[in-house]
Amino acid sequence: MIKKLFSYVGEYKKWIMLAPLLMVAEVVCEIVMPRLMAAIVDVGIANGDMNAIVKNGVLMLVLAVIGMITGVLSARVATMGGQGFGTNLRNAMFQKIQDFSFADIDRFSSASLITRTTNDVNQIQMTLTMATRMVVRVITMLVGALFMAFSINAGLARVLLVAIPILMVGIGVVMKLSNKLFGIMQEKLDNLNNTVQENLVAIRVVKAFVRAGYEKTKFKKVNDELTETGISVTLRINLISPLMTIVLNLVTLSVLYLGGGQVMAGTMRYGDLSSFVGYISQILMSVMMVGMMFIMSSRAVACARRVVEVLDTVPDIQDDPGGYTAALTGGKKDLSLPAPKGQVEFRDVSFKYLASGTGDDVLEHISFTARPGQVVALVGGTGTGKSTLVNLIPRFYDVTGGQVLVDGMDVRDYPIEELRSRIGMVLQNNVLFSGTIRENLLWGRADATEEEMIQAAKDAQAYDFIMALPDKFDTVLDQGGTNVSGGQKQRLCIARAMLRRPAILILDDSTSAVDSATEAAIRESFAQNLAGTTVILIAQRISSVRYADQILVLDDGTIVGQGTHDELMETNEVYQEIYNSQQEGVSE
Repeated sequence: MIKKLFSYVGEYKKWIMLAPLLMVAEVVCEIVMPRLMAAIVDVGIANGDMNAIVKNGVLMLVLAVIGMITGVLSARVATMGGQGFGTNLRNAMFQKIQDFSFADIDRFSSASLITRTTNDVNQIQMTLTMATRMVVRVITMLVGALFMAFSINAGLARVLLVAIPILMVGIGVVMKLSNKLFGIMQEKLDNLNNTVQENLVAIRVVKAFVRAGYEKTKFKKVNDELTETGISVTLRINLISPLMTIVLNLVTLSVLYLGGGQVMAGTMRYGDLSSFVGYISQILMSVMMVGMMFIMSSRAVACARRVVEVLDTVPDIQDDPGGYTAALTGGKKDLSLPAPKGQVEFRDVSFKYLASGTGDDVLEHISFTARPGQVVALVGGTGTGKSTLVNLIPRFYDVTGGQVLVDGMDVRDYPIEELRSRIGMVLQNNVLFSGTIRENLLWGRADATEEEMIQAAKDAQAYDFIMALPDKFDTVLDQGGTNVSGGQKQRLCIARAMLRRPAILILDDSTSAVDSATEAAIRESFAQNLAGTTVILIAQRISSVRYADQILVLDDGTIVGQGTHDELMETNEVYQEIYNSQQEGVSE
């Protein structure tokens, strides 16, 4: 796991390697200081040697300046290395998430992926920055101070042989108590982020139903759970502090008692005792820092497992290693993709959401063909599998039985980018991004000309309302397009898809918020400007689909009727029921 994560240090490796070297230089300066002070006391002051006092004092000043410079530089390069590592790791995670299928995202949840990409990476990044400086500092300080202490008085230094094991055992116990809680803490953070995200996305619904009180209670619950877990971890970590303080004071008292006797007996100089006490403090503080770093690293390890879990995930949907892409890589020049005509064929297709664990088919034995240029409509009640069916065409999910073919080729054999470049989609939940209307439309095709963009807006019946806005196509949209109406949002999404000039256009209930006259105008623009495009339309209103070349009636995941409007009105009871229910109260 560590090796995998370290590979993301990349071009910042030089800073990660330089920071420890600078830190060693700073620590060496600090370790030498007590011996210079001892020389001032035992040689300079004791003998009245002003030259020795000045010489050692100047040397201490020089070392202090060198230590300060190397310390600042070490902090700077460690920060650069840590931030660079975090940048690379976040980029790698985001790129991986972009390759995830809908099922992969459902398995992790979007809130958890946000936490892992931000908070978890930040924890790992901070630990790396700390490791490049503090770990090196502590180890160098511990080894150097131990060496100096034993060189001054090996007998007196044996006190540490009792103190250090006691501290290490205490640290180990606290780590064992805290390790599991760190993983739980990150899960609680996932829950908190999920609650906040859900509330913000649905804030209009919350206000419309006056459910702010309920949402506050729900948030308080997950927030309190995170707080309680954080307090539990902190209380366990805080057990180290009093333990360290007690041991440090007892060791210092023991050294002063034993060393004081030796000073009075004339077997140890006062300056040596003073520097020895300084080294004892450095040693015990180093051990204390080791403990704190181990505990901090425990949370980083918990975060690292979650990050690596994302990085190691093999997306459910990916290019077939034995398919078209592999054949091209193998040098088969005669292999070519079929021309984008827009034919869609379902051959005995069945599908189930494997992640749900229910084992029930959402779609069963679906077979039909949409020929190039046809308008094929899907109708049926809520939950009959209409949206699931169209999601199989661009491989948002893979079939669990049968085949979906585009232009005669199984969609699983296409390179994913090539397949999806042939398809334009307007999803059930219309999504616009923060930015201008122009930027949102050019999402459909970045190289489109101004004339093509304007024509797409006209075809989608969006041009008039765009031109009525103060900044026209340069009007800035809020995140999610909240500053335009539902109907305007739908028309912008349709314009974006039409600008793509796809071979296949999928409209998932995408005209529900526009009036019948506008819908008819949009339908007319399809006939005029997208004559060769296959349109697959999901709609609730019979008036929206009655002009389709082919209508598929879905009920409980199966096709129970297929034909034109007139044919289905004569032969299909389900279609008749839908039609009659929509005609109730409407004068003919």
